Amino acid sequence: MFIGEGPGFHENEQGRPFVGAAGKLLEELLAGIGFRRDQVFICNVVKCRPPGNRDPLPDEMDSCREYLDRQIAAVNPQVIVTLGRFSMARYFGEAKISAVHGQVRQVDGRVVVAMFHPAAALHQPSLRATVVEDFAKLPELIRASQQAATAPPPAAAEPPKQLSLF
Repeated sequence: MFIGEGPGFHENEQGRPFVGAAGKLLEELLAGIGFRRDQVFICNVVKCRPPGNRDPLPDEMDSCREYLDRQIAAVNPQVIVTLGRFSMARYFGEAKISAVHGQVRQVDGRVVVAMFHPAAALHQPSLRATVVEDFAKLPELIRASQQAATAPPPAAAEPPKQLSLF
């Protein structure tokens, strides 16, 4: 699951996330690691385009939080990739994206990876190599999470003992 910020102009017009220039780059990044768009779930922190394409406000993100929670519950991803600082803040708090991009956390039994938003690489071409490098880590993280999900639970060190009531 990839979680972005909010709909831009093209996303708002088409009713789908990541269909503009950032979406094209996201599709290229996915192809670079052997995935297609139809193999991943893509959504946003806020579901409506903020006026003037400004950053989403805290109350807007709070208003959409339950919807996003339900999307996560329905999709039940093993790996969540946050694209940009607004989705990253949900899992990494007040950290700066420049400090935590590419890092992994376990949250509620899921692997969460912080990444720059593809639009950042479009606006700052110097970030593109970093974004590509971070994406290159995803196949191994996905493989590891799939193996962990299918691994049998660890055996108990000693068999359980029946306790006495007295």
